[in-house]
Amino acid sequence: MATVGDALRSSVWFYRGLFVAIAVVLLYVRLLPLGSEAGDWPGPDLLLCLIFAWATRRPDYLPVWLLAMVLLLEDMILLRPPGLWTALVVLAVEFVRNRVALTRELTLVAEWFMVAGLMIACLLAYRLAFTLSFLPQPAFGFAMMQVLWSILCYPVVVGASRLAFDLRKPATGEVDNYGRRV
Repeated sequence: MATVGDALRSSVWFYRGLFVAIAVVLLYVRLLPLGSEAGDWPGPDLLLCLIFAWATRRPDYLPVWLLAMVLLLEDMILLRPPGLWTALVVLAVEFVRNRVALTRELTLVAEWFMVAGLMIACLLAYRLAFTLSFLPQPAFGFAMMQVLWSILCYPVVVGASRLAFDLRKPATGEVDNYGRRV
């Protein structure tokens, strides 16, 4: 017999709300002055890892409008050029979303390499836009170190999403409660 918790967890809106809540918590933690000193190594972009982990597993949980809203909010709060990082990440997620049949069959290692390539491509496109518009930007090594940390943390985020939220890739031919293909 299905419980209320099972019905709630099977709801797309539950996962969308959960994503927004996690994004807000990650953004809040990122704003806290926790032991950050000049010259420290940058930490990983856990929100980016979360976005790619959820987009490869269940792209229906991350519609474009929700993703754009969360990333634009992050751009505004972190004082980045509004919309640049948002557009790059949305394009990368749409690249993944259009290959959902391929990503469903990928092993974690192959998926990890694909996501790593997309993270590096986003970084290079972001820096290219800054260079072309003559904006000051952090050192390349600093930015690359953050991307490398993000790449290393990606499997951890995937594992945590699987264990904590039961977020997994749907099986081929799997249907939801309404009989629609997932």
